[in-house]
Amino acid sequence: MALKINLQEVNMQPHPKFEGVKVGYVSTKERHPELSIIILEVVPGIQIPLHTHEREIDSIFILQGEGEMFLNNEWIRIKAGDIIVVGANELHGLKSTGEIPLKSYVIHAPALW
Repeated sequence: MALKINLQEVNMQPHPKFEGVKVGYVSTKERHPELSIIILEVVPGIQIPLHTHEREIDSIFILQGEGEMFLNNEWIRIKAGDIIVVGANELHGLKSTGEIPLKSYVIHAPALW
């Protein structure tokens, strides 16, 4: 079944693992096992630790804010408008370094959530 949702309609809630991080579930594996879509919001000064996903590829579009992302063994600056793709088993992490929360649109394929 097709889905249309406005960003303002996404119900943001505390991330199940990380304090200072909110997640909004747009489409989960119950709807489409092939992919999940979330909105991720990280308050300034918070870091999502380095990690990998065993099977999932992350496609990330930065909607607002600034930060750093750990990719290819180094921290790189990211900002609104950037698109990032992280393959399965690639080490990555995220820091929110701006003055407003870093908000991103994240697709995991296959579905993570």
